Amino acid sequence: MIVETWSEQETFDLGAQIGKNAREGQTYTLTGDLGVGKTVFTKGMAAGLGIEEPVSSPTFTIVQVYEGG
Repeated sequence: MIVETWSEQETFDLGAQIGKNAREGQTYTLTGDLGVGKTVFTKGMAAGLGIEEPVSSPTFTIVQVYEGG
């Protein structure tokens, strides 16, 4: 799936919507150059999952576990 967003808020909201609809066992892969919004998307997805702890950039992370959600 390819989705284009046009603002930081749209990117966050898309992540939040996907997080709300995520199901156990699903895997998501983010690709893109530096500065395209992967961190904003990840923060939105975490919010959608109900995760309240700080979210770090996924660019240089191989595995990051967040509790809750």
